[in-house]
Amino acid sequence: MGMQRGSHPKKLAYILPNMFTAASIFVGIFSMVSAIKGEYELAAWLVMLSLVFDALDGRVARMTNTCSRFGVEFDSLADIVAFGVAPALLIYMYIGHDYGRVGVVVSAMFVVLGAIRLARFNVMTSQVEPSVFIGVPIPTAAVFISVLVLLFEDYVSMHAYKYVILIAAASVALLMVSNIRYPSFKKLDLQSLHYMRLFVTLLIAASVVVVYPKEGFALIFILYILYGPVQALLHLSRRYKLFKKH
Repeated sequence: MGMQRGSHPKKLAYILPNMFTAASIFVGIFSMVSAIKGEYELAAWLVMLSLVFDALDGRVARMTNTCSRFGVEFDSLADIVAFGVAPALLIYMYIGHDYGRVGVVVSAMFVVLGAIRLARFNVMTSQVEPSVFIGVPIPTAAVFISVLVLLFEDYVSMHAYKYVILIAAASVALLMVSNIRYPSFKKLDLQSLHYMRLFVTLLIAASVVVVYPKEGFALIFILYILYGPVQALLHLSRRYKLFKKH
């Protein structure tokens, strides 16, 4: 009997991360409903809330040592809903429908390429947590689009340039399936970090986000997304210079 009673906390520990994953799906559905109703700002915030639940499920699973194959698959399916379909519908309802088939294609490709990104991630990483991401992670792409919608909703003068969101969505969709490397903050080498520099950087970032939340988040995600292509170009430039020397 003692063994049976002792097994209950373990079972609950396995359920907890999956509850956060389920919450991410629920919030993603609410985001889609909001987008259909024309509540674009709410839809964008809900996608960002899904990111919180997505981060929590992985953290809780690692903390409780309850990582499982089921949890990995469930998380991937949740990501397709919350960070693939939800932002794609937001893209289409917000601006895509004004551009006919182009809007449909961009929205569809965001989901399709996001699914490819997730499948590739699952196959390549298996049980090992990556030190870098190959291609933009789908949650990052989804939140980037959501932040852009929030910015455009805040600044009426930018409404004439809403097509920028379609261009951004197509670009970030392609970056998801690219071989460009992005830093993963899950495996930071804390011993190699310059703590004072890190502290100052985080303090500045936090200050900007507190004073200008939407603009601050937009700047952070834009810099992160640009980081990959810039680093790739610098790497190609160094290789070209070495090639010319030889």
